[in-house]
Amino acid sequence: MALSELKTEADYSSAVSSPCLTAVHFLASWAPECATVTAVLQELAREPQLQGKAVFYELSAEDMSEVSMKHEIQAVPTVLLFRAGKAVDRVDGVNAVELTKKVRSHAQAGPPTLPQAPKEDLDTKLKRLIGAHKCMLFMKGNPEEPKCGFSKTTIGLLTDLEAEYGTFDILTDDEVRQGLKEFSKWPTYPQLYVDGELVGGLDILKEMLESGELKEMLPTKVSLDKRLSTLTHSSPVMVFMKGNPAEPKCGFSKQLMGILEDTKVPFNTFDILTDEEVRQGLKKFSNWPTFPQVYVAGELVGGLDIIKELLEAEELVATLKGEA
Repeated sequence: MALSELKTEADYSSAVSSPCLTAVHFLASWAPECATVTAVLQELAREPQLQGKAVFYELSAEDMSEVSMKHEIQAVPTVLLFRAGKAVDRVDGVNAVELTKKVRSHAQAGPPTLPQAPKEDLDTKLKRLIGAHKCMLFMKGNPEEPKCGFSKTTIGLLTDLEAEYGTFDILTDDEVRQGLKEFSKWPTYPQLYVDGELVGGLDILKEMLESGELKEMLPTKVSLDKRLSTLTHSSPVMVFMKGNPAEPKCGFSKQLMGILEDTKVPFNTFDILTDEEVRQGLKKFSNWPTFPQVYVAGELVGGLDIIKELLEAEELVATLKGEA
């Protein structure tokens, strides 16, 4: 019985979200050890006591490097066990006895019963929403489709000022809609907050606009492309990675740090786990879908595979110094 192959991140996400135990074999075609692990999983898939309780998949660790990095796959074969989208166990390398034991144990155990999270009180919820952005607008609808004239006018005003702001649609949550009136002592919408403090509604914003106070108060939007360009040029050698040199958060980043440190060429890093906008934006900006990414003088060199190729060709140091 062949294992089902996961070829895309969408396939992977769908597979591991199953409530039953999901075993995913991270493999590589060039590693003969992977065949042994595949054979073990195929035998387990045939066991009657596991039918309906466990499903088995395989994926190419190199072809799906983003998924591999997420789970810190540093070598193949590696088998990860999932339930309801969460990794519950793993087996690194070839260990048929341990793999069999863990699959049977987790499959028979079934999903854990999780305690219900305590309900967030209203004041805490409102403070969290207000503090979600430096500039936060509570409105009817959203910026693309305002549901009242006052909200539409306010969005136009903020857009003209090129303000950076977040929004919350009070029509989607009546508890927030009613609670915020009392919390802020302001009976109408929209309501604008800056740095957690209420500025006011549309009338107040218009008055502040005329006096020039509003523009000075609002954070200004910086285009993502401009921000990414600034970041990639912020050091002669700039590395976008998961974690930092002292504590890499994935196997690929860890390997890259070892290689770059051996070159003795200075470099700076940016932890893409701390900024989702940079993490997603840089993929399109560089037309490179995975991390880590290495830039020299603002130009993309590539990821770990390219760095390894340059190292083997004895061209890495020259490339990092901008001499290649």
